[in-house]
Amino acid sequence: MSRTRLSTYTAPPAEVARTLDALRAHYEVPAAFPPEALAEAETAAGAWAQDGPARLLADGARDARDLELVTIDPPGSMDLDQAVLLERLPAQADHADHAGTAAGEVGDAPEPSAAYRVHYAIASLATFVTPGGALDAELRRRGETIYAPDAATPLHPEVLSHGAASLLQDAERPACLWTIDLDERGEVVSAHVERALVRSRARLSYAQVQAAIDGQGALPQEVPAALPELLAEIGRLRLEREAARGGISMTTPEQVVEVTEAAEATEAAQATEPASPTEDAGDADPTKSAGPAGYRLAYRVPVPAEQYNAQISLLTGMCAARIMVECGIGILRTLPPARPEDYARLRRVAAALGIDWPAAQPYPELVRGLDHAIPAHAAFMEQAMSLFRGSGYLAFGVGGVGVPADDEAADSEEAVHSAIAARYAHVTAPLRRLVDRYGEEVCIAACAQEPVPEWVLQALPDLPGVMEQTGKRARAIGRGALTALEALVLRGHEGEVFDGVITSERDGRGELVLAEPAVVTEIRAGKKVSDGGLPVGERVQVRLLSADPASGIRFQLLRPEHP
Repeated sequence: MSRTRLSTYTAPPAEVARTLDALRAHYEVPAAFPPEALAEAETAAGAWAQDGPARLLADGARDARDLELVTIDPPGSMDLDQAVLLERLPAQADHADHAGTAAGEVGDAPEPSAAYRVHYAIASLATFVTPGGALDAELRRRGETIYAPDAATPLHPEVLSHGAASLLQDAERPACLWTIDLDERGEVVSAHVERALVRSRARLSYAQVQAAIDGQGALPQEVPAALPELLAEIGRLRLEREAARGGISMTTPEQVVEVTEAAEATEAAQATEPASPTEDAGDADPTKSAGPAGYRLAYRVPVPAEQYNAQISLLTGMCAARIMVECGIGILRTLPPARPEDYARLRRVAAALGIDWPAAQPYPELVRGLDHAIPAHAAFMEQAMSLFRGSGYLAFGVGGVGVPADDEAADSEEAVHSAIAARYAHVTAPLRRLVDRYGEEVCIAACAQEPVPEWVLQALPDLPGVMEQTGKRARAIGRGALTALEALVLRGHEGEVFDGVITSERDGRGELVLAEPAVVTEIRAGKKVSDGGLPVGERVQVRLLSADPASGIRFQLLRPEHP
């Protein structure tokens, strides 16, 4: 589990807010919802509170409130898209007594070969959004939730994303309920999705679940006792299946922004004698404080429970893609395979870093055997991320775009997500991503053997462009926010020496990763010929020359003196 030690490198909240507000203004990030859109959301939420569950059931939705579903998310999350229940199925003694179930259809009785059942409830936004209305238009403008250290710019109004549409504990909610049966190897036997009324039993964090998996903590009594064991068991099986088909999940440390507690901020301020000693550190109770005491950067490695949970989400997306292809209409998340020259460059990087990469060893197998705690390995994994570029969306069956080949081996490059090594669709985060609502509706219609709704058909051709445009804005905000935070936490430390690792170099420019604070920035090789290139994959010392949110960060590489 992640734990960050007290850092003196903090950014004051007022400066962070000013910097990020300027960033949001530059990229024209939508702020408040238009009154008409907000009114529609509030009306829909109110209608659900009045008699929504009864209307949903009257319209033919499944009553699945008996399922012991739980949500697993980061602490404090309110936009809860998914809830899960995992079951171990009894062994089928007599296979002849059970009728087979076609892919995309599953009944109450499992297939003879089924060993596990995954129940995965996804928030149903179609229940609240009127096609062609003011809210629908605003959602297309936003595309996805934009996250920044000080605040998120939500895709949906909070009355929906934190309220009526969120799978909150003990609340009756509309959902797209997936039922996926797996065999003892973790392969899909059958999959089906339907509209349902659900009720989550508990809201769990990854840390809670990981502690239970490790035998170091107990979950609330409302949680099925077998959840930790089954999540780990199914998660590992799905990781094995991923490895077998040539997919890869990168678990490298990620750069995150953390809010400092007031007590920590006070201690750090006293230790570093700040220039503004009168600045109020804030209340120790964050629920009573007007705002955070400050922000700091840290590295976080996902705990295994996150990987296992992610595999459930990936599993659902792969099933959704299969159902869409079989019905001939849908939208896939795609990633083209790396070019031969990209692999050749990566082999040269491995050789330069002293990493043994046998010619016959597949790339995913190599990466899974590396340790990010080793500087050379961390540098290689950073370079390996360059293979995963060019992701997009492919809408098919509408607008003149043909259906991808049903045989996965015959799929065009444009129809496959190369990191997953399979066809894949975004369907599991509709509260935070626009495209997921449409993918879910295609799958529900296909499983019910009904026509895909007209409003979905009309929107599909434009969705790839909408998601590309809004995704670029979200990524720019994310990168810009981290860059600004890096400058703010380092400002005032000019002249100090830091430890770090050079993870890449190209044309005299490289990437520098500091150990403390958690900064990832550019560094340039010296101007003198005698300075040589950057020592990629090695631990180095650097001196901070300048740090400013407007002009960026400059470091000087300190080279060892040779007698």
